[in-house]
Amino acid sequence: MASWFGKLGFGSLTPEAQSSSTTAASSIAQGPDDDAPATGQLFAQFGAGCFWGVELAFQRVPGVTKTEVGYSQGFLHNPSYEDVCSGTTKHSEVVRVQYDPKECSYDTLLDVFWARHDPTTLNRQGNDVGTQYRSGIYYYTPEQEKAAKESLEQQQKLLNRKIVTEILPAKKFYRAEEYHQQYLEKGGRLGSKQSAAKGCSDPIRCYG
Repeated sequence: MASWFGKLGFGSLTPEAQSSSTTAASSIAQGPDDDAPATGQLFAQFGAGCFWGVELAFQRVPGVTKTEVGYSQGFLHNPSYEDVCSGTTKHSEVVRVQYDPKECSYDTLLDVFWARHDPTTLNRQGNDVGTQYRSGIYYYTPEQEKAAKESLEQQQKLLNRKIVTEILPAKKFYRAEEYHQQYLEKGGRLGSKQSAAKGCSDPIRCYG
């Protein structure tokens, strides 16, 4: 715990000051995503397991102008990948998508989200197990919230197991370390690049 306080820049503090500082840091992490998309663009945010493959799926969508992987929904300010993997920070691995609503609808992004993962497995996608791999749609507007809930209802009709996807307001987005960004496009673990071309339908190899 002391290393967390040092990481947050609080130095050597009394227990009372540590508690106050921890609360302040948590309130930042639990606050809204205050970044702004480019002019004429909108943000969307999704958690669907390991963010490498999820990002590549969204990179390929026409009208998506930028993707970033990161951490959100937790209580630790400025978490690292190791922090998130510890399972103690409550963060989810997410992809923040910037898109042009004139070229790509939010419903299209929802379709990609549902197709990319199994929304009925709690805190798990395949061999990846942990709360950071939970299924989630994190909305920026009331319109996105409404569309997400309606989409979930439609998906539930197609499945015989209960969907466990959480639908919550988008919270502060912490951009993941640079080596995670566009990981599969850059070659992944095996150094074999995968196409991020718009409209590409090649199967996605989750780890490269």
